Amino acid sequence: MRSMAIGAAVLAAFAGLALASCTQEQQNKLGRDIQNWTGTNGVLEVYAGDKVVRRWLKVDKVSTAMGTDDKLPRAYRFGYGILDENLNFVADPGEKKVYFEVSDYSTYVFFENPH
Repeated sequence: MRSMAIGAAVLAAFAGLALASCTQEQQNKLGRDIQNWTGTNGVLEVYAGDKVVRRWLKVDKVSTAMGTDDKLPRAYRFGYGILDENLNFVADPGEKKVYFEVSDYSTYVFFENPH
């Protein structure tokens, strides 16, 4: 039992040292990779001026579209989320999970749901 606790402590110390030796960019990428695996309770809002015109709830991630042949990034992001038709921050009955695309030229914000 004691050897398991020591082993866990050594493993935690090693993980801490490995993370500390990473650059900030590598730490951010690792955090994004973990979120991609575990999912994020994200919200994506699209604005027209200062008004929210579309909102998606329970968005795991927003991805950059890539070209099939040239593998270059396209000028839009895409994902899946529940369209919050009445903009009340609640996935009401009848509001379904849908695919969405948002142009790079749109004003939008992606954030973790505070509720």
